[in-house]
Amino acid sequence: MIYDIVGYIALIINLYSMYTKGEFKLRMFSLIANSIYIIYGALIGALPIVIGCSIAVFLHAKRMRNLKLESNANHQ
Repeated sequence: MIYDIVGYIALIINLYSMYTKGEFKLRMFSLIANSIYIIYGALIGALPIVIGCSIAVFLHAKRMRNLKLESNANHQ
C-alpha cells in the first residue's frame, strides 16, 4: 500500500539520522523523519504515532534552536 511507502521513507530517514555525524544533523534528519511519521500515523489512523512524533518534532526543533544559539554565542 501507499501508506507503507510513506512509513518506509520515514524509517530510512530515521535510520540515516543515526548514521550522521554531529548532533545538529542527527536532529535535523530525525525531525524530518518524525514529520513523515506524523503523516504516516494520520494515514493509518494511529493517534499514538501522531502524538509521539509531534512531541519528538517539537523537542528536536527546540534542541536545534538551542544548538544554533550556542554556536552563534561561541562565534562572537
